[in-house]
Amino acid sequence: MDIKLLQSSFDDDGSASDRQHTACFVVNGKVAFDAGSLAMAVGADRENIRDVVLSHTHLDHIAGLPLFVDDLFSTLRAPVLVHAAKPMIAALRAHIFNDIIYPNFEEIENEFGAVLEFQEYEFGREFTVSGLSILPVEVNHNEPSAGFIIRDETGSILLTGDTADTVEIWDAAADVTQLRAVFVECAFPDGMAELAATARHLTPFGLKEEIAKLKGRDLPIYIVNIKPMFREQVIAEIKALDLPDVFIFPIGRTISI
Repeated sequence: MDIKLLQSSFDDDGSASDRQHTACFVVNGKVAFDAGSLAMAVGADRENIRDVVLSHTHLDHIAGLPLFVDDLFSTLRAPVLVHAAKPMIAALRAHIFNDIIYPNFEEIENEFGAVLEFQEYEFGREFTVSGLSILPVEVNHNEPSAGFIIRDETGSILLTGDTADTVEIWDAAADVTQLRAVFVECAFPDGMAELAATARHLTPFGLKEEIAKLKGRDLPIYIVNIKPMFREQVIAEIKALDLPDVFIFPIGRTISI
């Protein structure tokens, strides 16, 4: 399985930065998980991605979705399918695709037909998209928010999405026999633990406690969704914990699991 975290920021010289302002993961070049920088950084995979799976509706996870549909509008021969929980779909209809913030692409068609379609998923019920079996599990962040266990013929990965301390997704992972890697957030440094708790994110200390819920399983753990202003500090604090098999996910590169 191939997974890529799209770039979303620029350095002072205009080159792509390692700082992550938004979240968008592309799996096997075909399915986007979240859409923060989907329109802006997807590159050649734009022609293949027609399924977008949302973890929640915070702006840094959906910002590129309207622009992605807009870019493809005239050429789409089938709609972009947005997979989300029922309250997420309601939020997108009310606050984004409402003809105020952005056109209502559910009702605007091109010459081939519809360009946007919402497909509801249920927590705890697996669904299939473009060769991937996806199990959404509710996590402790915005209500509702999902993490995902994503499976293809080669094995499974766990993507927590944004979360604070949580339980169900680690319990679900315990039942996965071919779990190959975990991708887990760590947004704030330990000195901002109070803010992290309020915003329902992890710090390095909280990350250590979450990793312990894997109960010693030997597999790589990649850290994602670090707040850009605290990236160096968070990375330093994670390295100081000397956790085995823990790596900072390289933004803009594809990793084969």
